[in-house]
Amino acid sequence: MGPLPSIFSSESNDSWRKSLVATLGEFVGTFMFLFFSYAGCQIANMSVDPYDSGTEPNPVVLIYISFSFAASLAINVWVFYRITGGMFNPAVTLALALVGAISPVRAGMVAIAQIVGGIAAAGVVSALFPGPLVVQTKLGGGTTIVQGLFIEMFLTAELVITILMLAFVKHRATFLAPLGVGLALFIAELSGVYFTGGSLNPARSFGPDVIAGAFPGYHWIYWVGPLLGSLLATAFYQGLNFLRYQTVNPGQDFDGIGSELMGNPERDD
Repeated sequence: MGPLPSIFSSESNDSWRKSLVATLGEFVGTFMFLFFSYAGCQIANMSVDPYDSGTEPNPVVLIYISFSFAASLAINVWVFYRITGGMFNPAVTLALALVGAISPVRAGMVAIAQIVGGIAAAGVVSALFPGPLVVQTKLGGGTTIVQGLFIEMFLTAELVITILMLAFVKHRATFLAPLGVGLALFIAELSGVYFTGGSLNPARSFGPDVIAGAFPGYHWIYWVGPLLGSLLATAFYQGLNFLRYQTVNPGQDFDGIGSELMGNPERDD
């Protein structure tokens, strides 16, 4: 048996280099994603508080906020996909670690980078835009804490299962995964932004509260809810794998090219 690799070996150094590149990429990517998202949210919230339980929901404001987050995520995931995978979210990082896409060590490093990136983005938006920072996630529309927790869980599960099926599982449309991920966030934000602020991401909620210096008593739901949603989506994905979902619709990526040589795929009924 050959000598065991040491922390000073070239293999170890290369592994750490890759982890550092991923960590830096996740910090910058999370910053860019949340900076533009917060900027859109700041503009939308300057004239009205969409979480005020005493007012009716303003569809224009809610759509503006939802689109700001969705478009920013889609664009920045596309930019950083080849570098880090474009996670930008500790809940997504947890799911990818659980399915073996990244190591636990790298997951911990990038999760910290994502949280710091969220704080930095909130700080820059607070410094650049006039008026107080108004991008915090809050319960609205009479939503209870328990309702908010489960709303965050299910919305995050939708986002995470989209990422697992479109980005983690490789297929002919993988290059379009950032678009699908952005659309998943868009429909999740449309459903949840009025009731919970539509966090789906601990880094998204933690950063503004740090900069504002105020944490609501229910801030914990923006950690527990998304993490539970991540676990739910991962369990569903692993269950599909256990049941060999690939055999149910084996031709779903078949484009007909070379069908004369390969034959048409047949369903395994």
